[in-house]
Amino acid sequence: MIKYEEIKSKVYIETTVVSYLVARPSEDTTLGARQRVTQQLWEDYSDNFEFIVSDIVIAEIRRGDEIAAQRRIDALADLTVLSLSPEAVALALNLINAGAVPRHSLPDAQHIAVATVHNIEYLASWNYKHILNESKRDHIDEVCRSSGYQPTILCTPAELIEEMHMKEKKHPPMDPVLEECYRMKEEFAAQFKTMQELVDYLKVENIKNKAAGWKYISPPPPPAKRQKQE
Repeated sequence: MIKYEEIKSKVYIETTVVSYLVARPSEDTTLGARQRVTQQLWEDYSDNFEFIVSDIVIAEIRRGDEIAAQRRIDALADLTVLSLSPEAVALALNLINAGAVPRHSLPDAQHIAVATVHNIEYLASWNYKHILNESKRDHIDEVCRSSGYQPTILCTPAELIEEMHMKEKKHPPMDPVLEECYRMKEEFAAQFKTMQELVDYLKVENIKNKAAGWKYISPPPPPAKRQKQE
């Protein structure tokens, strides 16, 4: 039996998100709203996304109050961790040198760089100062593109939930049979770099299939030949 697996979008969980997730409930209107929407993302949408972190996130959440730090660590314990690479370091430096991220915020540049180099679709954060700064988002995307990468979408948990709703409206969930067919076709197509490679492969398959008893018919004559024959 074919096992169908949903392809989930990956979301890099930046430090501020897990901090809101496990913080004590706040009576402040803004803080309380952020806590609730963060919990909604974590609890109601964990089946839609694959949450991911990095060593930078883990290093940052260990700071501060020990009890709160342990709650943050426990919340992320089962998540996949992205490795730091020379490419991510280079991109982070590009972001700093271009002024897209302040020079005193090296870890924030690394959050963006690690997620981007790993082709993570979304980076969820509440950090409006450097990561979600409206005056810097386009600049960050520009630096990532000029460095050869598709920019990661920088967003709050609220924006991520809204993005999910918009996608569901535009693209209703695909039926699992068609989804599996697309995966099979993509896997098959990836074997060939040229049309000649595909043709050579099919010639070999033709011989095998005929030997196995498959019945074949030849194509009709080309239009020019048919006209002459008529």
